[in-house]
Amino acid sequence: MTGTANSFGQEAFDFVESLDRLDTPDAVLDIMQGATSRFGFEWVAFAGILPKPAETMDDHVLAHRSPDGLHDVYTSRDYIRVDPNVRRALHSSRPFEWTWEDYGDEHGSRSTEVMRVLADFTLLRSFFVPVHGVGGYEAAVALSGADVELAPEAQPGLHLMSLCAFERVRQLRSGKQESKPPLTPREREVLAWSAQGKSAWEIGTILSVGKRTVDEHAQTAMRKLGAVNRTQAVAIALRHRLFDV
Repeated sequence: MTGTANSFGQEAFDFVESLDRLDTPDAVLDIMQGATSRFGFEWVAFAGILPKPAETMDDHVLAHRSPDGLHDVYTSRDYIRVDPNVRRALHSSRPFEWTWEDYGDEHGSRSTEVMRVLADFTLLRSFFVPVHGVGGYEAAVALSGADVELAPEAQPGLHLMSLCAFERVRQLRSGKQESKPPLTPREREVLAWSAQGKSAWEIGTILSVGKRTVDEHAQTAMRKLGAVNRTQAVAIALRHRLFDV
């Protein structure tokens, strides 16, 4: 599976391009599963913020594909409030991998219980993508399976795909049309080169400006787009067709 990551960057861009042609959350789930199955991922979930005390998880799950019975068990036992992966996502906007063996009794009996239940339903490994906005943690995308092998070089593309797919599902569920955020040509250039994996120093060389100037353009674009990091800004910009790839 590792070898399949070499061309995954362009496939990630093609995936993002295809999202606007999809008109249901199920269709997004279909192509997400198809695109990530090469790495051993079988299941995918798009879930919103932690429910308030009077709410249930069903109020915040946007779309999911999971083993039969898992959703009912997870929801009825209110596992979202004690899931150690959700707790970790609250404090980081960076994606992370986990295996069920990562969590022992030191995390608390309820947390361990969650992980053992996930393992019983064949969710042994996962790539977890927190979605943060300017107000903090908003949601997460979880890709899981029993036999996952995810090459490090494929993770940036998968991160981008997850963020874009989440935004498309959220838009489809809300039924609202999105307006294009206003970015300057230079801000778009910086994000476009960031999408190609270029560092701020490399972008500065390409555009004949200093690294500090690149960082300033990136920060301004992030603020306008409501993004907390460049990957999220790129994902939002791609979804709005603010630059070509």
